[in-house]
Amino acid sequence: MKSKSNVRMSRILSLFSQEAQLVRALRKQDPKAQRQLYEKYSTRMLGLCCRYAGDAMIAEDIMVEGFMRVFTKIDQYNEEGSFEGWVRRIMVNEALGYLRRQKRILEDTICIEAENIPDYNLADQDLNADELLRMIGGLPIGYRTVFNLYAIEGFSHLEIASMLGVSESTSKSQLHRARAMLQKMVSEWEDEFKKKVNYEKASY
Repeated sequence: MKSKSNVRMSRILSLFSQEAQLVRALRKQDPKAQRQLYEKYSTRMLGLCCRYAGDAMIAEDIMVEGFMRVFTKIDQYNEEGSFEGWVRRIMVNEALGYLRRQKRILEDTICIEAENIPDYNLADQDLNADELLRMIGGLPIGYRTVFNLYAIEGFSHLEIASMLGVSESTSKSQLHRARAMLQKMVSEWEDEFKKKVNYEKASY
């Protein structure tokens, strides 16, 4: 009888094998492999694109363009790191490209709405993922872009500065303001939630 660790290792090796086979088929421009890739990652990548675009229809267009770029650039994947991570990077670049074309990428002087927001620290909150994503989507475009790149995608401020063509200090300040705005949104959400709970208790 196989131990749990052996079963887990077998699954991991099987996953790597399947991914390698998929990449080989994609390099041959196999339509079935392209369809399989789309079906496997489209839901996650659409969510990623939506976080940057803030609009579902635009996000879908960005995602489709991103997959087309994956198909044409597949030979550039050198199999270092995860394949999904490589696909995500392409989607992020495609989303940033869209924002640049729309002249919506952040600048030093953009997004000053939260200049005077107090310095809150983001604490763990009892929020579901959909509500938190909705709040992130409500951030000004500059804040949202940096927050997505830093807090969700895991890029450093140095990398973000290079990607967006801004200074590292600008990236840091945008993240600071994004967190402040999010904390303000969370606090307001909690106040409304408490009022609703108290109202429902009083109604019984």
